[in-house]
Amino acid sequence: MTDIVVTPHQRATRIVATLGPATDPPEVLEALLRAGVDVVRLNFSHGDPASQIARGQAVRAMAVKIGREVGILADLPGPKIRIETFAEGKVQLRAGARFDLVARNDVPPGDATQVGVSYLELPGDVVVGDVLLLDDGLVQLQVTAVEGERIVTSVINDGVLSNRKGLNKQGGGLSLGAITEKDRELIAVAAGMDVDFIAVSFCRNAEDMHEARRIARAHGSKAALVAKIERAEAIENLTEIVDASEVVMVARGDLGVEIGDAELPGLQKKIIRVAVEREKVVITATQMLQSMVESPIPTRAEVLDVANSVIDGTDAVMLSQESAAGNWPVKAVEALVRICVGAEKQFVVDVDFEKARRGLERADHAIAMATMFLSEHIGVRAVVAMTESGGTARYLSRFRSGVPIYAFSRHTDARRRMTLMRDVFPMDYDSRGQSPREAGRGGIRMLVEAGLLASGDRVVFTSGEHMETRGATNTLRLLQIGENGEAEGLGEL
Repeated sequence: MTDIVVTPHQRATRIVATLGPATDPPEVLEALLRAGVDVVRLNFSHGDPASQIARGQAVRAMAVKIGREVGILADLPGPKIRIETFAEGKVQLRAGARFDLVARNDVPPGDATQVGVSYLELPGDVVVGDVLLLDDGLVQLQVTAVEGERIVTSVINDGVLSNRKGLNKQGGGLSLGAITEKDRELIAVAAGMDVDFIAVSFCRNAEDMHEARRIARAHGSKAALVAKIERAEAIENLTEIVDASEVVMVARGDLGVEIGDAELPGLQKKIIRVAVEREKVVITATQMLQSMVESPIPTRAEVLDVANSVIDGTDAVMLSQESAAGNWPVKAVEALVRICVGAEKQFVVDVDFEKARRGLERADHAIAMATMFLSEHIGVRAVVAMTESGGTARYLSRFRSGVPIYAFSRHTDARRRMTLMRDVFPMDYDSRGQSPREAGRGGIRMLVEAGLLASGDRVVFTSGEHMETRGATNTLRLLQIGENGEAEGLGEL
């Protein structure tokens, strides 16, 4: 196991890593978490539910062993459109050749002239001239005719096409909904696992997110809902989707296929900006360090890609195949840690409070804004927040001040949901029966003993008058750590 010099408390950006065959050995999983993974992703598009349940249980046990809060994200498959299988496993397509897609259940295995498709309504969603993109755009087909259940196309470019590859329509416009029957079943599985986040693939609008939330809550899940932005329709409805979600994911794979590579960088920046402005958490995902599936070091282009995501203000960056099936899962996490820490040094924040939201209706929103105003204009070593649900920490985090936010909560589910928030470090603390003054002294003493605060440091302390009430943060104090490690000024509470 490689020793990591950088600890989680020195890195603001969160790291999400997908689990898979490469991470199943217990020693690899332990090394992965110790290297700095904050949230693990269970991709329900691959493997069976039993294997993902086993991985979730292993993560919970390992998190206890190493003494860290680690969140679990269950990623639903969604309505991924795929071609069916070929008689020989794959075919070589030639530019200019005719190739038919047949939307029927009883289509025989395909050949170089035709193949079945999983989405039987596809003929109704395409017209002559549409371009269909297969295998993430490596094979492109142009629709020349629609004859009942048969879509006649002309191959645009030479390429090899193999079994079960994905299919997108350039520019979007497919009518299938986001929540499939399989997704409904898997939400119940995820609820039984007590996951912290549930990701909805290919969402189109706010109602898709509301539907997923209703299903999750009906199964007793408190999980935060993650909207994966990967369809052209989602861009058109971006604001309403963000408002209907707790977390947003820039899912660059299918999104890039539908809208084109040239539009992707600008849209990534827009999604991050809208999410932060609307006080939601945002993940940037897909091919962050793709070369590390095979290579022990990333390319310079990948380093710049990750760094630019951090500088743009993303809460988290995510590994997919790199950790799930790559040759170097732990080294990929270590590389992300290095890149994030380096990029954060270049992340200059100049909060424009003139543009901050007006007409705040909640006290905890106002306290968060006042806290970050103090941090910006006076300078503090940290923010110490007593929180029940984690909401105060999320509001504080949206200002991207770079000041560490130590969020104390007695609720395990709240602490795990905070593992995705930039600048936020969830801490286990039971404040029941304590006054705000007693809780503040206890929390700050923990930070001093851990070496995270020292004599002379100034901190902003936030809490509620009633410590066990969610959403009740209504007080802040500017404090200084005295020679004895006690917070001077807490006696005034």
